[in-house]
Amino acid sequence: MESVMEIGKKLVELVNEGKSGVAIDTRYSPDIVSIEAMAMPPRPQQFVGLAAVKEKAEWFESNHDIHHLQATGPWPHGDRFITCFKLDVTAKTGPMAGRRFTMEEAALYTVKNRKIVKEEFFYSRGG
Repeated sequence: MESVMEIGKKLVELVNEGKSGVAIDTRYSPDIVSIEAMAMPPRPQQFVGLAAVKEKAEWFESNHDIHHLQATGPWPHGDRFITCFKLDVTAKTGPMAGRRFTMEEAALYTVKNRKIVKEEFFYSRGG
């Protein structure tokens, strides 16, 4: 049986290989709950279910040119682990359209029955 550390390592590995979609398909529970640090209207703060999380990821990828994405960690604690991400992107739409920027975020993942059942993102939009 995979440990929380092994699940986290596999997630980091897949993200760093450019296979975030595979990570979602193979590592996430069908009942996954994804919570962003804040709502970004018209997008909600919380997404429930595998289809909603896949749609969120597809929306991000189709609305940004992703120049670089790096994941680090994991740092496990009981049934949870933290992973950090560094992104270098150019927005295609919205108020940042055409602007290239970098961002860092941390994510806290909760694991049950060898699947990620919850992801919570932490970041600042500045200010």
